[in-house]
Amino acid sequence: MKFLNKKTNIDFVGKRKIAFIGSLSVIVLSIVMLFTKDLNYGLDFTGGTLIEVSFPSVPEISAVRANLAAAGMPDSIVQTFGKPTDIVVRIPPHENEEENDAAITTAVLAALQQGVEGTVEMRRVEFVGPQVGDELAEQGILAVVYALIGIFFYVMMRFQWRFSVGAVASLLHDIIITMGILVTLQVEFDLTVVAALLAVVGYSLNDTIVVFDRIRENFPRLRKASSLEVVNKSINETLSRTIMTGLTTLLVLVALFVFGGEIIHAFAFTLIIGIVVGTYSSIYVASTVALELGVSKFDLMAVEKEGAGAVVDQNP
Repeated sequence: MKFLNKKTNIDFVGKRKIAFIGSLSVIVLSIVMLFTKDLNYGLDFTGGTLIEVSFPSVPEISAVRANLAAAGMPDSIVQTFGKPTDIVVRIPPHENEEENDAAITTAVLAALQQGVEGTVEMRRVEFVGPQVGDELAEQGILAVVYALIGIFFYVMMRFQWRFSVGAVASLLHDIIITMGILVTLQVEFDLTVVAALLAVVGYSLNDTIVVFDRIRENFPRLRKASSLEVVNKSINETLSRTIMTGLTTLLVLVALFVFGGEIIHAFAFTLIIGIVVGTYSSIYVASTVALELGVSKFDLMAVEKEGAGAVVDQNP
């Protein structure tokens, strides 16, 4: 399927300096935000208690929050989950270590029952200790690091080390900018967001590999063209596929964000931002970094030995 019927000849590589300045500015701003403002860590990393309950009728979220605040839990997070009558309450860890999760659950149920006709039914209770949250944070960081290392060696074996640097630079670009947006907007950062970041890495890499494959095909085919012309032509030839893939993926993610409920908003939002940034980086970052490192046709074309194709006459 082709999104663009006519062949495009957009000078992407010619605008690489402008794109570089723009990307670098956003990356620096994102790093500053990450160091000056804390991520809005979810229950998975901070620890605490998660309680899922079902009301007999649709509750007023503001009234639920007010009842929890009156019960001594003003920092509770209340979200709808699935049906309008289902509520998830997230309680951050309390300073009182003597208060166990059973006591917290009892207090929450008592607060939620106030002013409600019928019985508030408890569906599920989860408790995450601070130590478990620290371990999950460490494992999440290691998962991203190991993925980048594996990708570097994979691309190096399949293509060439300059392409490896370009691919990893593109992925770091996507992760840093996406996290910068998350911390700026204070989107809840939990394990689903870590999974979304890893999915962004996979999506962006897939887009990048498609462009790299076309560059490798075009180097021997366009022998008289410069490296800049080959890279630019390759990006234009894969542009239709890049746009089509990005748009269809975004349609699904927007539907998931709008209709999926608050419980997966952070996951869907992270993927939306990551897909947009990843599509940009596959065009302007990965290939241009390899180009700036001096990639040429000699890096990808097999060198024929002199006389390899000659026919030897064995008759004296």
